[in-house]
Amino acid sequence: MTPSRLRLEGVGKSFGDLTAVQDLSLELAVGESLALLGPSGCGKSTVLAIAAGLLAPDAGRVLLDGEPLTAAGKLGFMPQRDLLLPWRRLIDNLILGPELQGVPPAAAREQARELLPLFGLAGFEDAWPAQLSGGMRQRAALLRTVLAGHDTLLLDEPFGALDALTRLGLQDWLAAMRERFGWTLLTVTHSPEEAVYLADRVLVLSPRPARPAARIDIDLPRPRVPALRADPAFGQQVGRVLTALGLT
Repeated sequence: MTPSRLRLEGVGKSFGDLTAVQDLSLELAVGESLALLGPSGCGKSTVLAIAAGLLAPDAGRVLLDGEPLTAAGKLGFMPQRDLLLPWRRLIDNLILGPELQGVPPAAAREQARELLPLFGLAGFEDAWPAQLSGGMRQRAALLRTVLAGHDTLLLDEPFGALDALTRLGLQDWLAAMRERFGWTLLTVTHSPEEAVYLADRVLVLSPRPARPAARIDIDLPRPRVPALRADPAFGQQVGRVLTALGLT
């Protein structure tokens, strides 16, 4: 049995009179990819922030490798926006995590340079963020998250701000990187197609307050490849998600 990496048990969170999350439980196994999907404003990002240790739940608990999660920084977290610092060149944006951990800048830059080709960023280490395309900035943000030393990544709408073609390309890239590095992924998305393509399981959340509405195992082969999108089985899985969302 694959061990559990992350568990949320009966989690609840309110902001004043607004209840954002109520009695929500989920489990993420080592090496698994789980997608969170639900109506806009239902509390998906709040769930992700609780899972990352950035927000303390009002009820329930969060377990990492079976132990209570008591602080942020133990999991890789990538917010919706890339948040690259405009006054730092790409290479110096990438090493923010290692720098904060006390790694000498020269050693951190060398580690980053070794991974630049895999992330499609070779030759751009001295570029300013404003000189990068949207897709390159997202890859840079993910590389920065990886360089912080985590193999479990929490991604909040990582490609939501990109055009459709760039988004499809980055889905393919992320699927390939997951296979290469063995990442454990928890991804928030608004796209049923993206959820099915990237995930082993999809957790559909109810309208706010966020509660589990459906849990769907995605019965598709890995690794995920572009041709899969044209397979009728892919469409069937997307249909299951749409039905759970009440859209069919």
